[in-house]
Amino acid sequence: MSDKLRAAAPFILVTVFLDMLSIGVIIPVLPRLIEDFVGSISAAGLWTGIFGSAWGLAQFIFSPIQGGLSDSIGRRPVVLFSNFGTGVDFLFMALAPGLWWLLVGRIVSGMTSASISTAYAYMSDVTPPEKRASIFGMMGAAFGIGFVVGPSLGGVLGEFGTHVPFLVEHGWEDRLPFLFAAGLSLLNFVYGWFVLPESLAKDKRKPFSFRTSNPLGAFKFLAKSAQVLRLSVMYLLMMFAQSVFPTTTVLFCAYRFGWGRLKWG
Repeated sequence: MSDKLRAAAPFILVTVFLDMLSIGVIIPVLPRLIEDFVGSISAAGLWTGIFGSAWGLAQFIFSPIQGGLSDSIGRRPVVLFSNFGTGVDFLFMALAPGLWWLLVGRIVSGMTSASISTAYAYMSDVTPPEKRASIFGMMGAAFGIGFVVGPSLGGVLGEFGTHVPFLVEHGWEDRLPFLFAAGLSLLNFVYGWFVLPESLAKDKRKPFSFRTSNPLGAFKFLAKSAQVLRLSVMYLLMMFAQSVFPTTTVLFCAYRFGWGRLKWG
């Protein structure tokens, strides 16, 4: 492995971290923004669930497609496109004038942020087999840290937005976390454009096929190995339980305990 490829590994770790940070940073403000659009906490609870399901469904459909594209055209363009698309989409959501615009943005966010599988493939390309377990552990840590830091930072930014005259004037107090997430993703795209080399040699690529690059094709692949299938079901159940909290906690705490923005300054 060349020094250039070895140096690109930190960028992939940062990409995973920023992906989770940008997703997590809007968790404290997205349900309240939905509530502003629909007018009540009960309706916001329903729509927050719809938003979460739409985002997850987009990822479910497009993760295999992005994985198949990365096997065909290389990892670099898929990772960079994902960073750029995520940044533009967060900017779109920051400027969304209504609920349906915000929902479209959330769906596109699920499509463009479905690059975690490509990031893992990139690291497999540049890491010897005996070191992949440790590097995947580091990627899991980057994933977790981003998801821990993101909501905390989003809460702070949500309050800070109430002190920015331009945002207050336009009624965009809750939009600052979206703008912040957009800036992170676009800066990461620019950085990656200059430092990220291609990891998949042309002789190892294969033609793209929708027959295999779709969720049903992924299920057929999993069915070939009972052990992998069991692990996948366990991961599905874990993520199902984990996903309940981001979709309900903000609205529940606001209704049950009267919690709102973090007050400081």
